[in-house]
Amino acid sequence: MVPLLLVLLLAVILFGAGFALKALWWIAAIVLVLWLLGFVVRPAGTGGRRGRWYRW
Repeated sequence: MVPLLLVLLLAVILFGAGFALKALWWIAAIVLVLWLLGFVVRPAGTGGRRGRWYRW
C-alpha cells in the first residue's frame, strides 16, 4: 500500500511541476511579446526623439 501511495504522490508532483512549467513558458512568451511591442509603440519624447516606453 505504501509503494502505491508513493507512486501516486510522485505522479501528482510531476504533473503539478509540468503544468507549472508550461504555464511559466506561456507567461514568458506573453512578456516577451509585450516587451517587443514596447519598442514599436513607444511615444515620442522631448525634442521629437522617441523616448523610452518604460519608467526606470
